[in-house]
Amino acid sequence: MKSLAELAAIKEKMKQNTTMREDGNNATRIVVGMATCGIAAGARTIINAVTAELAKRDLEHVTVAQTGCIGMCRLEPILDVIVPGQEPVTYVHLTPEKVTKIISDHVVNGSIVQEYTIGAYENE
Repeated sequence: MKSLAELAAIKEKMKQNTTMREDGNNATRIVVGMATCGIAAGARTIINAVTAELAKRDLEHVTVAQTGCIGMCRLEPILDVIVPGQEPVTYVHLTPEKVTKIISDHVVNGSIVQEYTIGAYENE
C-alpha cells in the first residue's frame, strides 16, 4: 500500500464484502472477531469464507459484522452466530471448512455444531 487512495480502495472492497443484508430485526447475525489477534490467527480468511458461503447460498436473512477484541486470543479465529430469540453461540479455532459446516448446519438448518463451540473447548 503506497497511497491513501489505495487504502481507501481496500477499505471499500472490505466494506462491500461485509455489507450487511437487511431483514429487519429477524436477521441472523454473524460477528467475526477482527482485532489484531484475530487477524493474526486468520480472521480475514474466516470473514471471507463467511461472506463467500452466504453469497453462494444467497442467504439474505443473514448480516455479517466485524468486532474488535473478544478477549479470548488463544481461541481465535472466533465468530458468533446470533439468531433472534436465541442465545448467541460462539465458535472458536475456526477454519474455512468449519465455516462451511457452521453456515450449513447452524445458520441454514438451526443445528448448533457443538464440537466447534467454545463450550467444547472449556470442557477439555
